Amino acid sequence: MAATTHTVTNQAPPLLGYDVFTSDPALAEAVERHLAPELLAEAREDLVVLGRASGSAQVRAWGERANANPPRLRTHDRYGHRIDEVDFDPAWHRILGKSVGAGLTDAWGRPGGHVRRAAGFLVVSQAEAGHGCPLSMTHAAVPALRAEPELAEVWEPAARSHVYEPELRPVAEKPGVLLGMAMTEKQGGSDVRANTTEARPLAADGEYVLTGHKWFCSAPMSDAFLVLAQAPAGLTCFLVPRVLADGSRNAFALQRLKDKLGNRSNASAEVEFDGTTWARRVGEEGRGLRTIMGMVAATRLDCVLGSAALMRQAVAQAVHHCAYRSAFGGPLIEKPLMRNVLADLALESEAATVLGMRLAAAYDAVDADGSGDAERERALLRITVPAAKYWVTKRCTPMVAEALECLGGNGYVEESGMPRLLRESPLNSVWEGSGNVQALDVVRALRTEPASLDAFLREVGAARGADHRLDRAIRGLLVELADLEGIEARARRLTERIALVLQGALLVRWAPPEVADAFCAARLGGDGGAAFGTLPHTLDLRALVERARVEV
Repeated sequence: MAATTHTVTNQAPPLLGYDVFTSDPALAEAVERHLAPELLAEAREDLVVLGRASGSAQVRAWGERANANPPRLRTHDRYGHRIDEVDFDPAWHRILGKSVGAGLTDAWGRPGGHVRRAAGFLVVSQAEAGHGCPLSMTHAAVPALRAEPELAEVWEPAARSHVYEPELRPVAEKPGVLLGMAMTEKQGGSDVRANTTEARPLAADGEYVLTGHKWFCSAPMSDAFLVLAQAPAGLTCFLVPRVLADGSRNAFALQRLKDKLGNRSNASAEVEFDGTTWARRVGEEGRGLRTIMGMVAATRLDCVLGSAALMRQAVAQAVHHCAYRSAFGGPLIEKPLMRNVLADLALESEAATVLGMRLAAAYDAVDADGSGDAERERALLRITVPAAKYWVTKRCTPMVAEALECLGGNGYVEESGMPRLLRESPLNSVWEGSGNVQALDVVRALRTEPASLDAFLREVGAARGADHRLDRAIRGLLVELADLEGIEARARRLTERIALVLQGALLVRWAPPEVADAFCAARLGGDGGAAFGTLPHTLDLRALVERARVEV
């Protein structure tokens, strides 16, 4: 066969060697908007370093390798001793170490810490999404630990450390730790009040032993886990370390690892507590849900950020491919219908990013707790975190699937990276409560915490008068909120409208006019179809696509 038949033409080069942070205008602008001026220079410098690493060939190769060589469970050593360990590919440790070193478990009590961390989380998740799980849970465990000051004094500094140390040792001997969470049981799922794991008090105050199981325990090689169990006074939160203070292993029997659709670099396990599993109470007996809800809310925000990262990477890949690929007489990016598809994808991505970063800024205001806005921002988070988690994670899968289609058959091939993004895309919708759980949580906030609705209306009200379609959507939402009859059956519809109105208000206030105009037309004004690529042709679609394009 003649060699000339193998000449490669009309193929896009790999999207590598770029700065993931500065190439994303929506993200870079959000950081500048939400951080105090005196923090900006240092934050930008750190995020540029992280952005260049996350777009490098080396870190992308680490992500590919960690997913191609998933973790393996070792229940026993060669002599038959129970060890309950999980072996990870070295690439997993390298990428996790880089992210911990960048401060992605260190937000609480740090000026601008939540915005800085959220931006970093959005950046590194585009290189490898699975390692976001231990980062997220370690970060989110801090507010729960603070319910028990003696525990927080020991564990919080180690959790917020910038040092990654994978070896299991007592916390006093480690420069940094990772923390996990184990709530779900076979019979209960999201209904954690149905948990049957039993906690029996010991003689020492606050110490217990656990008997039971957990159906999902993510990142099982973490140093400790927050666990819910039934104590004498009811459902209670506990800290379960993997290694006890004397250096001996706690009873933490890993039964098997889950064989998951995606998220394959990260281990998720089933774990048994045999009646000798030592645990330390966190917070009051019988108040376990209240104690752990701060952790749940923080991980829900990370679901939003993780989905936003997948969206951004998917649209970056799609626009990049279409900029280099020619068909029917010219570059795909110049074809009117393809431009419509890419613009619609870019619009969805930017809306998700702007919303996630606004919520991170609210966390900074609450964490500072010295400003007059703290209570209002806390109330805003109560309703907007579950609404954002519901909507952004729901939009992720169809958006990533459409971006894959932009690459055609190339996108269906593993080497493109798009199948990995697609397999990952449903995870955040399931993790920390699926869609119905989030929608019902929004309803609960409306019924029991009127300050949350007031805070939401004030937030969207800041954009009133700027776009007639947004104003009409706000009025329509108020009509729906005025009638709570049968609200549970309408909870998904209502939650969707809350998220869309909030996204529209934020874009009207802060995004370029062409972005806000397109969003209000298609998402709020009804001038868009059910599939991506159905934006009104009169919009400035070229500007949307160019804003999303990565220059390499």
